[in-house]
Amino acid sequence: MTTIIIIVVIVVVLLLLVGIVVGMYNGLIKLRNLVQEAWRQIDVELTRRHDLIGNLVETVKGYAAHERGTLEDVIRARSAAMAPNQSPGQQAESENMLSQALGRLLAIAEAYPDLKANQNFMALQQELTSTEDRIASARRYYNATVRDLNTKVETVPTNFIAGMFGIRTAEYFEAVGEQREAPRVDFGQRDATIPPPSGYAGGSPSASTPPSPTSPATTPAAPEAAPAAPPATQPIDPTSSGNVPPAPPRA
Repeated sequence: MTTIIIIVVIVVVLLLLVGIVVGMYNGLIKLRNLVQEAWRQIDVELTRRHDLIGNLVETVKGYAAHERGTLEDVIRARSAAMAPNQSPGQQAESENMLSQALGRLLAIAEAYPDLKANQNFMALQQELTSTEDRIASARRYYNATVRDLNTKVETVPTNFIAGMFGIRTAEYFEAVGEQREAPRVDFGQRDATIPPPSGYAGGSPSASTPPSPTSPATTPAAPEAAPAAPPATQPIDPTSSGNVPPAPPRA
């Protein structure tokens, strides 16, 4: 009887261990599949980006065909970005080079008013901007799934299961170079002195702070008028005959 109980306990423990291992393995496989699905979504948006850039180059050729060097730079960078079997890190570098070449092309387009007013050119720019936004959103989701997978692969006890079944960490798809820098917006007021808001908690500015050139000048209060002086009394000339009362008669 004791032997049967021991066997049953061993079987139950083994089943529990197998269940735990299977659960951890399935969790790793689920995360790996999410990473692959997120990368396929990025690949779809990148393919659309490459197609739009190709159409944009063809449109610019009709107005600025002599800008051959810049156009060829964009074409070469686009071909490099479209190369198959690139890792996420390699793809990020290729896309960064393409973005730099495209930026130079759009800067040249500013010198051609007819090109800027072209409806096809404007539509392509708007669609390219929307595609860039979708790529940024897909990149955030992909990197989040990569973080979850890498955390499982590198922490105990799932790292043992990952090592047994050959599940490895994934690579992030990160913006590199100029894409990390936020765009600078300047409306020609970089050197202007901006006054604090009226409800600023720090109180009124100190006396050493010069007034803002854009704020209205404060008109000093006019000084109060001095009280009027009483009228001066004219001295009476005794030799004068006008309006002088006669002397009283002597007794």
